[in-house]
Amino acid sequence: MAGGDDLKLLGAWPSPFVTRVKLALALKGLSYEDVEEDLYKKSELLLKSNPVHKKIPVLIHNGAPVCESMIILQYIDEVFASTGPSLLPADPYERAIARFWVAYVDDKLVAPWRQWLRGKTEEEKSEGKKQAFAAVGVLEGALRECSKGGGFFGGDGVGLVDVALGGVLSWMKVTEALSGDKIFDAAKTPLLAAWVERFIELDAAKAALPDVGRLLEFAKAREAAAAASKDEFND
Repeated sequence: MAGGDDLKLLGAWPSPFVTRVKLALALKGLSYEDVEEDLYKKSELLLKSNPVHKKIPVLIHNGAPVCESMIILQYIDEVFASTGPSLLPADPYERAIARFWVAYVDDKLVAPWRQWLRGKTEEEKSEGKKQAFAAVGVLEGALRECSKGGGFFGGDGVGLVDVALGGVLSWMKVTEALSGDKIFDAAKTPLLAAWVERFIELDAAKAALPDVGRLLEFAKAREAAAAASKDEFND
């Protein structure tokens, strides 16, 4: 652990937002205490550490909590700047571009993907799916531009955009299994498809990404519970 720092991560293993933080910590080579939260019975530590949103992830650094996954990632990069690779480039303009694409991933891919999975009607799900695939197409162009011939959004090395998108990869594979759709299709988005294979082979990804099979069982169980709850309500 860097400089004797005490790091504790409050999270839940299926959360892609928690996975982002785990990826960043692994890339930096930082050890931490992984505290698994029961989101149906949130701990006093979580409620005290994030009293506004009461959500995971929360990184507690030497007793001080930092909330929201992308804020945590940038905090890690700044505080542990001399440890491991930098997630954000040194150039202010390039940092701004990276932050733009991180926001795009969350607003234009992750948000509609969640609608695709959790929409209340088939129309909502269909619209979410349409928007998610449109975002994937745009991200193909972003990768071409940002990589500058390298293998990642960060160029030759992993950057903030890679971590933001990489955090949802296991869930994307689960979505493919549930829907039968290929999200990162080598025929349509060859750069992204190659990026996915490159990313999941990283040591940090192997350490941080949740197992797809386990995640698929979790998703199926959640779907079954939601359907049972809906049936009970209709009765």
